[in-house]
Amino acid sequence: MSEGSTRHHAPLEAAPSAPNEADFLLELRSEEIPARMQAKARNDLARMFAEELAKAGLEAGEIDTFATPRRLGLIARGLPLATAAVSEELKGPRASAPPQALEGFLRKTGLTQDQLVERDGVLFAVIDKPGQPTAAVLGSAIKRIIRGFPWPKSMRWGEASASTSSLRWVRPLQGIVALLGDEIVPVSVEGLASGATTVGHRFHHPGPITLGGASDYAEKLRACHVIVDADERAAIIRDGAHALAAGAGLTLVEDEGLVAENAGLTEWPVPLLGRFDPDYLDVPPEVIQLTARTNQKYFVLKDETGALAPAFICTANIEASDGGAAIVAGNQRVLAARLSDARFFWEQDLKIPLDEQAQKLSGIVFHEKLGTVAERVQRIADLAEWLAIEAVVPGCDPDHARRASELSKADLVTGMVGEFPELQGLIGGYLAEAQGEPKAVAEAVRDHYKPIGQGDDVPAAPVTVAVALADKLDTLRAFFGAGMPPTGSKDPFALRRAALGVIQIVTANGLRLPIAEGDLLDFFADRLKVQQREAGVRHDLIDAVFALGGEDDLVRLLARVTALQGFVEGGEGANLLAGYKRAANILKKENWDLPRVMADRGEQGMPQTGEEDPLAMVEEMPQLVREMAQGSALPADAPEAERALVSALDHAEPAAKAAVEAEDFGAAMAALASLRGPIDAFFEAVTVNDADPAVRRRRLNILARFRDAVHGVADFSRIEG
Repeated sequence: MSEGSTRHHAPLEAAPSAPNEADFLLELRSEEIPARMQAKARNDLARMFAEELAKAGLEAGEIDTFATPRRLGLIARGLPLATAAVSEELKGPRASAPPQALEGFLRKTGLTQDQLVERDGVLFAVIDKPGQPTAAVLGSAIKRIIRGFPWPKSMRWGEASASTSSLRWVRPLQGIVALLGDEIVPVSVEGLASGATTVGHRFHHPGPITLGGASDYAEKLRACHVIVDADERAAIIRDGAHALAAGAGLTLVEDEGLVAENAGLTEWPVPLLGRFDPDYLDVPPEVIQLTARTNQKYFVLKDETGALAPAFICTANIEASDGGAAIVAGNQRVLAARLSDARFFWEQDLKIPLDEQAQKLSGIVFHEKLGTVAERVQRIADLAEWLAIEAVVPGCDPDHARRASELSKADLVTGMVGEFPELQGLIGGYLAEAQGEPKAVAEAVRDHYKPIGQGDDVPAAPVTVAVALADKLDTLRAFFGAGMPPTGSKDPFALRRAALGVIQIVTANGLRLPIAEGDLLDFFADRLKVQQREAGVRHDLIDAVFALGGEDDLVRLLARVTALQGFVEGGEGANLLAGYKRAANILKKENWDLPRVMADRGEQGMPQTGEEDPLAMVEEMPQLVREMAQGSALPADAPEAERALVSALDHAEPAAKAAVEAEDFGAAMAALASLRGPIDAFFEAVTVNDADPAVRRRRLNILARFRDAVHGVADFSRIEG
């Protein structure tokens, strides 16, 4: 064991089972299972085994699964030794049915007529099924699991592989351990019979190990240099790597994916520290890290300044007698060869100006309907420059925006990106900087793909913002314009991710960017709803603002949603919402709307104008429309609560409207809050459906005005609660 490494004991053991119960151990041993498949395989095994138990009326107290490069298995705790006896009742024909029907039912059940039970003139067969040994159930269940296991990729082997009906497994299956308690559960699959014998570590203990059952499984294998618990192996790798780094005065670059992968590649992990020639540090650090991680599964380290250090940590699968010196030396040679290749690509790419590389993009088709990558680059450049000139992106130099756009895709034809496609953009940024481009241009080339997903950094530098925004907007406009939007769960061109990126850039930087009308606006609306729900914003509030229509400014829209959420989750907002819903329900029931009511002006004593369209008449009399729902139309005997609500509306309605126009949505909510008391008092003191038709119409008009004032801020009918 290397210095700084520790062993974490986490055996798959539990308390002894009850006398009528036993633990079941299943181990399926094969040649190497790819690390990336092990976690899913454990989940699939647990699920399939539980389903098989349920079919037989059995249930385990607990199911633990495990996986190493050479074995997949489980321990099921507390299984009954036999299934319970059950009684099954089958409904038959009526007692008066023809003899042929009765004979058919007797043949089906295997009973005689005197064994049938009659209830309410109907015959029933009651069949008692005795319990059966659990071992017999498990034997057939294991066979079905092995034959139906859903490996992402599998293979056939040996002479039997000539038949397509032969067994498939991820790698050749070599052994089956199946023990219920200390008894072997008989299983035979393609000549491979179950037993109580497994093998230990390939090098430390390749010989057979006889197991006593689930209780000693983990510790017997541990004694033979196999740790069956993947979490324990991961902890050994993680803690050992940190200790080795600290011992060398360095810091480990955290990589949980790499920890899990190394845990899936080893049965007895031993972290080891290695070094490489510092001369390779002139290659971009991301290239070194990707080379070490992807090709060799190594961790990289940083020095006290935060720069990449010429060191790495590999994970051996053996406790070497020389402390791992020979293993480290071999890994150092392999990494040196990989880094030498990477440096060759880097040096070759440095010799070719990005302008020259960009010319090659005219020979690469972006999409058959959308032209070449070079044509796409020109669209991005035009749009980025426009965003700068129009100050949509404040402080952005239009020349820098165009230049960065023209170079943004040039690294796609470099040798380095050809070797490491994950580094597109990043390599272009390094090359632009090395070839003397302005810092803002180089940064924009490097980061214009961001944000790639939730949690990724959102660009903030003006030139980067312009190019990143133009890149994503061009993608969306191009594919929507060509009639290729996402459908259902399919999004082959990652348009949802592009829209989400636009939303993140716009909102994080407070950009006032109107989104085009039509399908694209609806698409952005859907993406915004998803993003804000994940951020904790209530979906009904988003719907309440979107329902107003005509809003294409994401910053303004989100500001309104934020203010609305703060308002409705407070006491005043909740009470006003209750008053609104009461008013809205009354108006809905009466199908009441101000313009429609004003068309019925004859009943209200308004002037008649012959055959003229009544709705047109309303438009010609705005003052009359206003008077009908305002104080000037109230008679002297109108109740004080009615007058108070109209007065409050006279103040709140213009104040809310002005605040919305000034984008002061907090003030708009405050204006609406002033209506809370008056609307409550109105409902307490006034009967809306008064017996007098004129009074009824007047009060309905006031409620319609109240509703419309609230709708000036948000459609409260969409708000839940």
